[in-house]
Amino acid sequence: MAITVCPVTAGFAAEIGDIDLSRPLAAEDVAAVKQAFWTYAVLIFPEQQLSEAQHVEFAKYFGPLETTIAALNQEKKLRLRTDLVDISNLNSRSEIWGAESRSRMFQLGNRLWHTDSSFKYLPARASLLYAVTIPPVGGHTEFADLRAAYDALPGELKDKLKGRIAEHALGYSRARTGFTNFTEAERNNLPPVPQVMVRTIPENGRKSLYSHIGRIIGMPDDEACALVDQLVAHATQRQFVYTHRWRAHDLVMWDDRCTMHRGADFDDLRWTREMHRATVSDVANTCEQEGRHPA
Repeated sequence: MAITVCPVTAGFAAEIGDIDLSRPLAAEDVAAVKQAFWTYAVLIFPEQQLSEAQHVEFAKYFGPLETTIAALNQEKKLRLRTDLVDISNLNSRSEIWGAESRSRMFQLGNRLWHTDSSFKYLPARASLLYAVTIPPVGGHTEFADLRAAYDALPGELKDKLKGRIAEHALGYSRARTGFTNFTEAERNNLPPVPQVMVRTIPENGRKSLYSHIGRIIGMPDDEACALVDQLVAHATQRQFVYTHRWRAHDLVMWDDRCTMHRGADFDDLRWTREMHRATVSDVANTCEQEGRHPA
C-alpha cells in the first residue's frame, strides 16, 4: 500500500499515514516521503513506536547525521547516543531538572524563533523530532514557512537581501535570553559562521529566507538588527505558521533550509517533556551552495 499524504495546508505541513518507521522502507516509500518533504517542508508521522536506533536509521535516508554539541563537554553524562539531541527537561538521572539548571537556561533559546544548526559552518538539512513523553498542557511547536514568507516580500526588500551574507552564532541567539555561560569547549568549537540570507532549495527551485542571524556582513549593526527583526516579524505572521500540538509517539521532521520553529512554554518544573532529535547535515555551507564568498 502506498503512503497517505494529508496536507495541513495546500503547501505547508502534511501528515503521513500508512507507514511504519520502525521497519526498513521500500525504495518507493522513501521516494514518496522525500517528495512530500520537498513539497510541504514539515511532515508529521503519528503513532510511531521507535527505539533510538530505529529513529536514527530513518533519519539516515536523508543524509549523514550530526553529533550533538553536548558531546563537546566530555565531562557531561549524556542520556542518549551522540547522534541524537536530548530536547528534554530531564537531567542525567532522568529526573526533572532544577530551576537553576544550566541545561534549563541553555534550552530557553529553543523558545525563540530559530533554525537548527545554522550556527555551524555545515548547517542542518533536516531535523526529526520524536515525542517520547509530552506534558498534558503546553509545549507545542510552531513552524514558519520561509519559502512563502520570501515570496510575499516586497520587491525592494528582496533586492536589499540579494547576495547578502550574515553571521550566525549560537552565542547570538542565546544572548537574547541572557545566557552567556558557555564552556571553553563550546566557545572554541562554535565560532561565528557565514550563511547567505536567501537560499535556493535545489529539489524544488524555491527561494527561502535563512534567518537566525547575529550580524549582517557589510551593514551597520543597528541597521542589521532592525532588518533581522523586521524579517522575523514578517515570516512569523499567522498565514505562514503551522502549530503542532504534540501527541506521544509523533515523529515530526522539518526542512531546516526553509523553516524556522520555536517551542511553546509549559510547566517544565512539573511536567516531563522528553523529545529526541536526529539532525541531518546539509551538503555544504550555504555560501558555497549559492556560489558566494564572504568578504
